[in-house]
Amino acid sequence: MIAAGIYKVTGENMKHQNQQRRMLLKSMGGAVLAGVLPRVAFSSSRTIPMGETILHVLSDGYLSLPANRLFDSPERADEAAVLFEQAGLSTEEFSPPLNITLLQSEDKLVLFDLGSGSQFLDTAGLLPSALESIEVDPADVTDVVFTHAHPDHCWGLLDDFDDLLCPEATYHMHGKEFDHWMSEDTLNNSDEGSLAMVAGARNRLPLIEDRLQRFNWGDELLPGVEAVDSRGHTPGHTSFAIHQGNDSVMVLGDALIHPVLSFQRPDWPWITDQNTDDAVATRKRLLDRLFTDKMQMIGYHLPESGVGSVEQHEGNYHYVAG
Repeated sequence: MIAAGIYKVTGENMKHQNQQRRMLLKSMGGAVLAGVLPRVAFSSSRTIPMGETILHVLSDGYLSLPANRLFDSPERADEAAVLFEQAGLSTEEFSPPLNITLLQSEDKLVLFDLGSGSQFLDTAGLLPSALESIEVDPADVTDVVFTHAHPDHCWGLLDDFDDLLCPEATYHMHGKEFDHWMSEDTLNNSDEGSLAMVAGARNRLPLIEDRLQRFNWGDELLPGVEAVDSRGHTPGHTSFAIHQGNDSVMVLGDALIHPVLSFQRPDWPWITDQNTDDAVATRKRLLDRLFTDKMQMIGYHLPESGVGSVEQHEGNYHYVAG
């Protein structure tokens, strides 16, 4: 899983070389040349017009997890099973999509997260194909904004040749998030199951440090892009409210992951959250804002391309796709 490094070329030369390599990879059967399993077919993109700005929601594939990995209390299994059955969801498996948002304006192409890359799972890593399907060259991406640095969000930083997928971009990450993954304490205190994840981040993030812009919660890091505090899943996890005129859309990242539990049981602890108290507070705060402001949202792991809204019924919040 460890990336070997990147080619030391820049500017138009790097762009030209990346284009040639991608053409070569495609012509020779990319999975064989790259040494990975074949990628699954990607879903069609979803678009959200916002005045002169367009949001594209692109598929990086999907994950597959046991449903009981979603929460850390066996006593809640029966209640969760009832909620899953009511919603028509499997009680055995959770297969969340990976929904990546691309903001396209007159002078910007902004990706929110970069997906999994080819070294994580064979059901993921489809972002390059999804970009190609809407005729976007990754070398034309101006900015990459990270919600956090888990593998399915940042390992796509590198392409199949261990080059930066978006060689001309400026990168944005909350300072706490970057420092967490690069900290020796994080490495030394990680259990065996987390070491690969930590090592993957530590081998990728230094490659963009010289072009990284750190932000704080509340900042407008790009025109119309507000950094929203959604800590808990990771220390610097950030959601982004995109404002264009009277329209606003929230890019959630992993703040709200499950279409039932995250909305109807936001106070349940999740084993994937690094700080349970912060994550619970984040879910409740975001749900209240999304409902009160009638704001559309894009969830990285929510169904129907993650595009939806929040409603209330009998005292509970509910996810409404569409």
